[in-house]
Amino acid sequence: MISIHAPSSLLFAALLLAGCSSADKSEPVPAASRGCDASLVQGLVGQTASPALLEEARQRAGAQTARVISPQDSVTLDYNSRRLNLDIDERLVIRQIHCG
Repeated sequence: MISIHAPSSLLFAALLLAGCSSADKSEPVPAASRGCDASLVQGLVGQTASPALLEEARQRAGAQTARVISPQDSVTLDYNSRRLNLDIDERLVIRQIHCG
């Protein structure tokens, strides 16, 4: 049985060089690929949250997922850079929009 083992330094060098390959940077990256950008939807602060508004905000921000967080909600502390969060008050008014 023949076994070939590449030294780890050789493997690291190959990976490093692969990361240096040139690519055409002139094409814009689609919003869905960039992740969430809450700055694109800050104009929604002060509006009343609804399922339709949540979906609109998700799409405009380029987020993969979105959720509404009310003051009494328990939320996970995991950070997800592709998730849009709409923090609302008791009257469903959007008070803050952020990714995470």
